Amino acid sequence: MRSPPPLAARLLLLSPSAHLTVARAMASTVAAQAGDFSGGVAATAEYEEVLGRLSSLITQKVRAHSGNRGNQWDLMAHYLKILELEEPIARMKVIHVAGTKGKGSTCTFTESILRSSGFHTGLFTSPHLMDVRERFRLDGVDISEDKFLEYFWWCWNKLKEKTDDDIPMPAYFRFLALLAFKIFSSEQVDVAVLEVGLGGKFDATNVVQEPIVCGISSLGYDHMEILGNTLGEIAGEKAGIFKKGVPAYTAPQPEEAMISLKQRASELGISLQVADPLEPYHLKGQHLGLHGEHQYINAGLAVALASTWLEKQGHKDSIPLNRTDPLPDHFIRGLSNASLQGRAQIVPDSQVNSGEGKNSSLVFYLDGAHSPESMEICAKWFSNITNDDSKLTSSAEQSQNSKSQKILLFNCMSVRDPMRLLPHLLDVSTQNGVHFDVALFVPNQSQYNKLGSNTSAPAEPEEIDLSWQLSLQAVWEKLLQDKAGAGINRANSSQVFASLPLAIEWLRKNAQEYQSTSFEVLVTGSLHLVGDVLRLIKK
Repeated sequence: MRSPPPLAARLLLLSPSAHLTVARAMASTVAAQAGDFSGGVAATAEYEEVLGRLSSLITQKVRAHSGNRGNQWDLMAHYLKILELEEPIARMKVIHVAGTKGKGSTCTFTESILRSSGFHTGLFTSPHLMDVRERFRLDGVDISEDKFLEYFWWCWNKLKEKTDDDIPMPAYFRFLALLAFKIFSSEQVDVAVLEVGLGGKFDATNVVQEPIVCGISSLGYDHMEILGNTLGEIAGEKAGIFKKGVPAYTAPQPEEAMISLKQRASELGISLQVADPLEPYHLKGQHLGLHGEHQYINAGLAVALASTWLEKQGHKDSIPLNRTDPLPDHFIRGLSNASLQGRAQIVPDSQVNSGEGKNSSLVFYLDGAHSPESMEICAKWFSNITNDDSKLTSSAEQSQNSKSQKILLFNCMSVRDPMRLLPHLLDVSTQNGVHFDVALFVPNQSQYNKLGSNTSAPAEPEEIDLSWQLSLQAVWEKLLQDKAGAGINRANSSQVFASLPLAIEWLRKNAQEYQSTSFEVLVTGSLHLVGDVLRLIKK
């Protein structure tokens, strides 16, 4: 079989103008692939209606905008009163987690440990990747559609009846947090593990006055337009979840962040303890359910949170005796069975890898990193895993599957600074021996269809504004140009696609045409992008 020409050279066949021509010809394909927002199962008409109602709460104003009245913190007390949730929340046994990186993973590990310990659990995380019901897990499973509809209408109707111009309907995330409280209280969970959406002090989840224990995962620079420009300021906002009389734990932090966290803890007169990362021997040869070296940090924090919750609830006999011995079996079981989509997730494309031999290969490496620090972690993970895979390949297989192409599929929200993201990704990848043959920049599909299952992207590419993707491409090309002295070939090394389905289609065609090449695609920059890719490739 003939070897492919360099991937960059083949990109010459598809200039930006050619992509737009292809886009017109493939408009029906785009629409078909963009539909079905529920992960492959046609949604009911009622569920579609509910998703439409939720979409109506998504404000077009940025989260920091003072005019976003439905998102103002002082309204939360009114919403709780309308929904009669004050007492149910006061009775709830909550574990509350804030942070920049790893808070979703920490919550997932914590819930899995307590579920493996025999407790009835509720888990609230964000964002969702394919279906909004992912945000509400009961005993480790997304809430059923029937229960979701029942609780949604209960909250929606009560709020619609009692809200007005002075107290408008809550904004999107606030409504989802209120819905989570209703679900978990009505389902009478033993423990509710809550991930903060943004910041801490003014987050919708921070209406919990007496959690059992609080945690702060790794801190870094993110949402600076809202939380502040220094790690100290950001840490101060996250520490807003600390409560008097409630023990708090933190992952190891940079000094500036730690000073701020300790100061807030001192003001409240509470203990703030650093949870050490787990070591492999703690797991008795088992592996963490979430992949990547950084997950040992999140798992260590989760062990501390779960242990404290168990102790406070009178189950001291089921917690680890110390931090030097292996963990109890139910802790190990919980950590090894934990699952969370879109974080260091590897998904072979079943449409290309159809089982007809090992020659045809298209594999997506998905990680929703969107801060400078998480970009570095993502790059290290992708480099290590793909380098390890190539080392494990036998010499016979290498002769058959002799070439691999490293491809970046990227987008980030326009509120983020790509100069704070892409350099970290490129530098760490290069340091670990990975050079991207091409970078593809695409708009998120979900920016068009929001929450609905059946809506699709605009059919005509003229309607799609690609200015942001073109600016991301310009940043990437400039970075490569600066690295040209390091031997990185920058000719035709990136491309902008008019839609994500077109980029996936292009990848599949190349993988099918050049079957002696392994196509390894890193998808990162946005959890929304990761969710969009999963939705397309899992059909």
